[in-house]
Amino acid sequence: MSTNRISIILTSDKREPLQMAAMIASVGAVSGSEVIVFVSMNAMPYFFKNGPEHAPAAGSIGEVMEQKKAPHFMTLFEQAVELGDAKIYPCSMAMDLLEIGAQDLKPFVGDAMGLTKFLDDARDGQVWSF
Repeated sequence: MSTNRISIILTSDKREPLQMAAMIASVGAVSGSEVIVFVSMNAMPYFFKNGPEHAPAAGSIGEVMEQKKAPHFMTLFEQAVELGDAKIYPCSMAMDLLEIGAQDLKPFVGDAMGLTKFLDDARDGQVWSF
């Protein structure tokens, strides 16, 4: 059974994977797909209210994206939530490890989710990992 769901696992702290995940989320959401982004590990700080805004490039393409002023990955994630059917869920285990609460996250980030729930929700759709 195929659904119109795109599930994204986001763990990287590098510009290129963050950018690609954001592009898939935003294009998928505005194209009518349900999008679920599960944020964990090194990607978590970018979703903090006062988290870093700059992600280091993993290679030359990341540097070119910066020079050419490509839309910022966080802007794309926010637009995916606001303009389409995207939801961004922080990993509950990562939140516990980092000792942060919902009040520490950007306003467009949803409630914490466990990996078991994410995997269950992602079961019948596309799954991307960055």
